[in-house]
Amino acid sequence: MTSPSTAQSALLVGARTGAQIPSSSVQAPDAATAYAIQDATLAALGPIAGWKVGAPGPQGTISCAPLPASGVLASGAVLSGPFWRWRGMEVEAALRLGQDLLPQGRLLTREELAPTFDAVLPALEVIESRYTDFTSADPMANLADLGCHGALIVGAPMDMAPAALDLLQIDAALHFDGQPATQALGGNAAQDVWRMLAWLALHCEQRGIPLRKGQIVTTGSCITPQRAEMGTLVRGTVNGVGVVEMQFAALP
Repeated sequence: MTSPSTAQSALLVGARTGAQIPSSSVQAPDAATAYAIQDATLAALGPIAGWKVGAPGPQGTISCAPLPASGVLASGAVLSGPFWRWRGMEVEAALRLGQDLLPQGRLLTREELAPTFDAVLPALEVIESRYTDFTSADPMANLADLGCHGALIVGAPMDMAPAALDLLQIDAALHFDGQPATQALGGNAAQDVWRMLAWLALHCEQRGIPLRKGQIVTTGSCITPQRAEMGTLVRGTVNGVGVVEMQFAALP
């Protein structure tokens, strides 16, 4: 018998290459249900290559979503096709795990967390939705939809030591076709990356899918998201971390 989570995730998976669905098709009254739908979606889409984690403020509720390997791409990627509908662009600082992260049932400290990451990378997250009413959808429905994740484009690992990552000091900029779109200093609302990473490590362990060596963890937008048009060349810059680029192919 198909579980409700599996049935609802099937609608979301189908909407990735077919018609969008109303958000009312996905009933997620709480985060636990949203995460169960995420798990069912990843079972259909394939292995996990990373995670997105974020919070609306320094004391706000943290949430996360696993990222399918098929959508974690290297800088220079070109995204094409009619299913890139929203094309919301975020500039982020991401970290790469140098080892499995198993907190053994407790929240780890910054000093314990930092050595488990071996690189910081600049990243562009493409915000997408499978819903016709994305902007008015219930937050739990958006969380179930992998937190509105479309793709993650990552640049080369840079010299910054993971322990030095401070979201309050991140100066990030977004360019469309070589023209400035937006820029911000300390624009990540969560402010404290280590609070989020400690929560994520424990959450993933308790969820039965712990963080693994080689996975990329992206930590929330450092700029106000901007919508790109088809055909746009997108460039994200994270000072002290690096540059990452991607393009939406123009529709024929």
